[in-house]
Amino acid sequence: MIPIKDINPTERFAFITLFIIVLNVAVFFYELMIGPKAGELFVDSFALVPKRLFSGVPGTSGTVPAGATLITSMFLHGGFLHIGGNMLYLWIFGNNVEDSMGHIRFIVFYLCCGVIASYIHALANAASTVPMIGASGAISGILGAYLLLYPRARVLTLMMIGLYIRTVEVPAMFVLGFWFLLQFLSALLSADTGGGVAWYAHVGGFVAGMLLIGMFKRHGVPWRSRKRDD
Repeated sequence: MIPIKDINPTERFAFITLFIIVLNVAVFFYELMIGPKAGELFVDSFALVPKRLFSGVPGTSGTVPAGATLITSMFLHGGFLHIGGNMLYLWIFGNNVEDSMGHIRFIVFYLCCGVIASYIHALANAASTVPMIGASGAISGILGAYLLLYPRARVLTLMMIGLYIRTVEVPAMFVLGFWFLLQFLSALLSADTGGGVAWYAHVGGFVAGMLLIGMFKRHGVPWRSRKRDD
């Protein structure tokens, strides 16, 4: 299932969500513009490397404290599919979560989920020297919050049925529940084999979003809302 859009209108324009998307895209194109060699140094400096985080040793450039990479790594991406998928999920689900808590709280919530997700990934891979980059941990937190707030909201998804591809409206609880189950099982299966995807960051960010949304949402926003165009 690939989500395309949700049928869940907002009361306020989500300019923080849009700003985060623009910032991520800008950083990604900067990586491309500076060339492969400089790009590798740039990523090495700002990416999260678990072993480096716990040893306190900064990256090759020596300018970025290891602890700061819990945040800076959120704004780096490794390819068009990587950033495209992340920004698609952020735009579909981020605007409603931002609407539920307000702009300033949303910034804090986003960063908190991202930091928690990154730290959980680091704990699960403490000896790893493989850099972790991407906004998926923070976005996973948004998905967890969305699941609790709008489980019955309809999400237009692209689905393969036999040899046919069609769009189907599916309740958010099924789309996001399936997504989380996939991340959880992938984390378990990758425990001994490693891999290039930070599954534990996805799981940790999702759970963090579910736990934190009660602290961040506005008091007037109900739980399990069905806010839609009926």
